[in-house]
Amino acid sequence: MRFVRIAPISLVLAMALLSGAATAQGPGGHRGGDLLGPMMMDMLDLTDAQQAQIKQIYHNGKTSMKPLWSQERESHLAMIKLITSGTFDPAKAQAIASQESQVRAQLEVEHAQLAAQAYQILTPEQKTKLNEFLAKREQRAEQHMMEHSAAPNPE
Repeated sequence: MRFVRIAPISLVLAMALLSGAATAQGPGGHRGGDLLGPMMMDMLDLTDAQQAQIKQIYHNGKTSMKPLWSQERESHLAMIKLITSGTFDPAKAQAIASQESQVRAQLEVEHAQLAAQAYQILTPEQKTKLNEFLAKREQRAEQHMMEHSAAPNPE
């Protein structure tokens, strides 16, 4: 019976630590890669010039994103400190989470702006191929969510 009480706490701590590790990785650490990362560049058969332009776009974007990554990391560490302090304060947790969500929103906007710039480098054919790939990936994600939401909750 004691395991049932400890397991949720352990799970929360593990998730917090894992999300922080992904966040600390910088660009793409929490989303599995940029829209036009190496795998996508290969799939789209980009020219060397296109690859160089896209890499430059993302490289230039790191300057504006580095302070946001640092802020996100600080929020994450503050939440871990709160969790492990022994005196959890829901109001403090809410404040930390609110701050982190604002930073995450800024990061998402910055990332989307870079991806939009990179997207403009593509030829019409490459854009079509990428759009089709993204639509299929979204369809698979929706299917996956439907399958898991329909599954019975084992207790």
